[in-house]
This record gives sequence, C-alpha cells and structure tokens, in this order.
Amino acid sequence: MAFESDKIMFEIYKDTLYNQKFRVVYYTELNEHNKHSEITRAMSGNSFYDGFIKDYRKEEAKKIIEEIVSSLNDGTSLTKDDVITRLKDYTP
Repeated sequence: MAFESDKIMFEIYKDTLYNQKFRVVYYTELNEHNKHSEITRAMSGNSFYDGFIKDYRKEEAKKIIEEIVSSLNDGTSLTKDDVITRLKDYTP
C-alpha cells in the first residue's frame, strides 16, 4: 500500500542568479546542511515545473528529470505538458 509520504516533491527552475541554466531541486530530500541554500536558490529562480514523483522507482524518474533539464539547457523547447507526459508513469 502506498502512503502519502511515499513521494518526493521537486521543482525544475531556471537559475536567474548565477548562470541562467535550468536546475532541479528535490525538496523532500534536502537535509539541514543544504536546505536553506537550495530553497533560497530555487525561490529566486523562475519556476518551470513543480510536482511529485513516487518514491518507488524514483531513480528512473530522476533520470528522466535530468534528461529534461539537460534538454532545456541545450535549448530544446519543452512545455509543462511535455514534462507531464514523460513523467506520467512516475507521478502519484
């Protein structure tokens, strides 16, 4: 049985402070060491997509998210619907 806590919250955003590159942050996996800096960095950027992935098979989902981020940084035009489609098997 899957529980509500068996998911990971993430956001893909464009970093506006440093290099204008797209990045991803997995909020529910942050620890006390990096929580404040990562959240601050993401909040100062431009959000592209946020959502949840299932904890089950999260490594596969993260690989797809990294491919999405890489594509965006290579100049590929993607929409939120493209992200939803690519992650449909991994979202709660």
